[in-house]
Amino acid sequence: MPSNVYGYVPSRAMVVVAHPDDAEFMVAGTVAKWTQAGSEVTYVIITKGDKGSDDPEMTPGRLTEIREAEQRAAGAVLGVKNFEFMGYEDGYLQPTLELRRDLARLIRKYRPEVLVTFDPTNRIYSDTYVNHPDHRAAGDAAMDAVFPTARDRLTFPELLAEGFEPWKVRQLWLAHPTEANTWVDVAETIELRRQALRAHPSQLDETTIEFAIQMCQWAGAQAELPYAEAFRRITLEEEPQPAKVE
Repeated sequence: MPSNVYGYVPSRAMVVVAHPDDAEFMVAGTVAKWTQAGSEVTYVIITKGDKGSDDPEMTPGRLTEIREAEQRAAGAVLGVKNFEFMGYEDGYLQPTLELRRDLARLIRKYRPEVLVTFDPTNRIYSDTYVNHPDHRAAGDAAMDAVFPTARDRLTFPELLAEGFEPWKVRQLWLAHPTEANTWVDVAETIELRRQALRAHPSQLDETTIEFAIQMCQWAGAQAELPYAEAFRRITLEEEPQPAKVE
């Protein structure tokens, strides 16, 4: 097995995504593995997901409620402890200073060792799928919130006034990367990934869910594993002695 199959378990992790259901595509198997080993995982969903329907009878307000409930159900399958729904509008996300500040606030609040988000450099996933602009905007804003915003005391002094002290995230993990350097073996949690994906019936059918499982097979093939999730891992602070997942 390659040495870059990684077994580190953070005590606290944060997953920052654009829409409800993004996290299940990105990192569900890894999250399940971490929570089973005792990690406290926080999901941050930036937008309301209020545009994701072709139903002419659907309204943005109703869809927001449906998708938040689906996300909570999916997170419960995986053992996610905390949820933050930021309420930005779906489809129009930009990596603004306001969003960067709001994400830095949540980083300082929950103090994760590891933050997982989109690789914003990945514009084209395949010959049949162009990456959603909200995904790229979320990744850009999350990266900038991690470094240097959440770390630097004098940036956004209003956060200090609100009681949020600076925090240094140790590792930044970019999901669906253009160039992976880390794989997590998710063979033991692949069925939990499938169950979590099924918690989003307003968005996902069985064909799409099985494609999401197949993505783990493709990533696993790169690491000589049956199923894996792939990341570009960036170490910003020296990590503690790794805890191994058996």
